[in-house]
Amino acid sequence: MPNLKFIYCFFILVGIVCSTVLLLDACTKESIQSEKTIYFQNDVLPIFQSNCTQAGCHNAKDKAEGYDLTSYESIMASKKSKGIKPGDYKNSSIYESLVTGGPDLMPANPYNPLSDAQITTIALWIKQGALNNSTTTNVDLNNVTYTLSVKPILDTYCKGCHSSSNAGGNISYEDYTNTQVTANNGKLLGSIQQLSTNYKAMPQGGNKLSDNNIAIIQKWISNGSPNN
Repeated sequence: MPNLKFIYCFFILVGIVCSTVLLLDACTKESIQSEKTIYFQNDVLPIFQSNCTQAGCHNAKDKAEGYDLTSYESIMASKKSKGIKPGDYKNSSIYESLVTGGPDLMPANPYNPLSDAQITTIALWIKQGALNNSTTTNVDLNNVTYTLSVKPILDTYCKGCHSSSNAGGNISYEDYTNTQVTANNGKLLGSIQQLSTNYKAMPQGGNKLSDNNIAIIQKWISNGSPNN
């Protein structure tokens, strides 16, 4: 006769495992819930420009795989609008390429994959309608620091091309020590201001940083580029 106690315990265990799996699945990027408004110009475009528009990739010239991720218009036109399907991030091919495994994962080697936070930002933007929106904030230049003011800008707009593993132009903004080099020799400010042919305009192939962001970096440099 079958051991009824064993069978009962087995099914209880299976139920617990299945419930756990379902709970974990509900917490993945496939079920994103947030009331935070995502702004294309402030939050999404910088991710694309910093991580996806390098030479040979998804810029206006190369258009790898038919995708140009340098502007709202070109992003929405990619692959006849199948790249982004407003309201439906799961079936947007651009989003799918960020979470798929294997050789189709983007950004491709040698570039680093996007972080979970960056992928979530893109998914939320699509879920909220994939709008061409933006926001402005008042900047307090009296309290500019490297850690809270400058590094977040560099992480958002520059790190995709200038990380320790992918130091474009032998420039890395991975940490303070490397950042301080270009802050002190003028390359950082000269590149983001885009005022002189002596410096390569940055972000490469992307929109110029906002006046607020440039003012923050300029203020930090004028303060002696401290590690604060």
